[in-house]
Amino acid sequence: MSVSGLTPRRLVPTDLEMICAHREAMFLEASGDPAQLRLMTEHFRAWLEPRLVDGRYYGFAFLDADQPVAAIGLMSLDWPPHPFHPTQGERGYVLNVFIEPAYRRRGLATALMQLAQAEFTQRGINFAVLHATEAGRPVYEGLGWKPTAEMAKALNL
Repeated sequence: MSVSGLTPRRLVPTDLEMICAHREAMFLEASGDPAQLRLMTEHFRAWLEPRLVDGRYYGFAFLDADQPVAAIGLMSLDWPPHPFHPTQGERGYVLNVFIEPAYRRRGLATALMQLAQAEFTQRGINFAVLHATEAGRPVYEGLGWKPTAEMAKALNL
């Protein structure tokens, strides 16, 4: 699959810094606090590195020449059978979808999501979730993703 002359490839461990930079930029665009995001990235980097190496975190990047300009992260989550996937104890998770600003509006987010769906299907996963930014929500909805009833609370112990 090639989109706008860009070539996709699987994520590799040397993509660590690119993924961290994309994640921080994504949250910054969603009105995140820069100091808090730098702290998050420091801890995310330590969390991500072993997962990239052992394959628990996987995904794709689109390259312009050899420069990654868009990427998507994927995980397979251990999850009990659920009404949305009553026979499976696993679900897919999409995270860190980011397109460099100069490459937006070219269909890259849609192409990344299609690669993700194909990867989950290949792995036998038939249900996936993601958390959408306001900017990303129309893309996901256009691909058939639906909001769920999830709620969250930070627990300060």
